[in-house]
Amino acid sequence: MGKPRVLLADDHTLVVEAFKRLLEQEVEIVATVADGRTLLAIAPELKPDVIILDLGMPLLNGMDAGHELKRRLPRTKLIVLTMSEDYDLAAEAMRHWASGYLLKKSASSELVKAIREVLAGRSYVTPKVAQRLLEEFVRDPRPNRVKHLTPRQREVLQLLAEGRTMKEVAAVLNVTTRTVAFHKYRIMEEFGMKTTSDLVRFAMREHIVDQP
Repeated sequence: MGKPRVLLADDHTLVVEAFKRLLEQEVEIVATVADGRTLLAIAPELKPDVIILDLGMPLLNGMDAGHELKRRLPRTKLIVLTMSEDYDLAAEAMRHWASGYLLKKSASSELVKAIREVLAGRSYVTPKVAQRLLEEFVRDPRPNRVKHLTPRQREVLQLLAEGRTMKEVAAVLNVTTRTVAFHKYRIMEEFGMKTTSDLVRFAMREHIVDQP
């Protein structure tokens, strides 16, 4: 039986190289990508056993990419590897699409363990996050928390928050500038925003883009 086939998705080159060196004895790295849209483009062709992805990727963040990958590749295991210790974010990912959740400051041996666990059909959450998730669930066991934006609104919001013009956003999403404007102003109206700065702050608060 061959090594598990793993795809790495992270926009930090040094991080990717470090994890490639860490994992190459255990797995076959089939590709590395630096943004969520490239990930969605090549993952269905490669059909890896495991995808390790950061949440803070450009063009399309890891949370939205994860949702779509789960739909397109239901048999592929998805492991989050992130700087974010936001427990609501971890709960959202684990509830809907992720099989594993690790922090980049976790011990390197944890990543190897997580890959083995998810390939065996189990979940793996780094202990610090797992404890907090349990505490939060005991405090509030409701399965769903507030998420109002549509998938298209999230795409438009991310690209605008990354500093792209409406024309550039339209080109990335293959829609008209008028459509982008519709989504932009609909978001601003629904969430009570008046300026582009408000949009950027909102995107950070929703974890659609990283804090600078």
